Amino acid sequence: MSQKALLVIDMLNDFLDPAGSLYCGDQAREIIPQVQGLIAEHRRAGSVIIFAADHHAPDDKEFEIFPKHSVAGTWGAETIPELEVRPEDIVITKTRYSAFYGTDLDKVLAAKKVEEVHLCGVCTSICVMDTASGLRNRDYPTVVHRRAVADFDPEAHEFSLKRMKNILGVRLED
Repeated sequence: MSQKALLVIDMLNDFLDPAGSLYCGDQAREIIPQVQGLIAEHRRAGSVIIFAADHHAPDDKEFEIFPKHSVAGTWGAETIPELEVRPEDIVITKTRYSAFYGTDLDKVLAAKKVEEVHLCGVCTSICVMDTASGLRNRDYPTVVHRRAVADFDPEAHEFSLKRMKNILGVRLED
């Protein structure tokens, strides 16, 4: 059986708590039980669990596009309390949309001999899609869990799912 990884993307206070600076909306909070279920399922199966977390400097250039969010060392950059990050889990901090940009994700996947990656989290049209693109460009079979991803823009969410399936060859599962 091939080694799988579950990549949990940006399940952070700033995106998922109504008090967060870049709150993705109530529809994003609705995915929390599905993400919890995926984490539990992948733990039981022995998958590698990776949390990819936005982690910005206070003067990050991204704040020219989006409001200040997920600043390193702040409450907003912490994983939501509904999800447990265990010591054996891998946490990758990222400064851009893709979990590959400027990180060791390539090395982690290779070292753990991962052959298939499952994605969940926010935002579908930004960090999820850019990370899926990075995975497919590296020839990793990739699964996006439709009920475990969300976006603040419903149209962008639907477009992104369609693009990931039809252009990137991502497998969509509920």
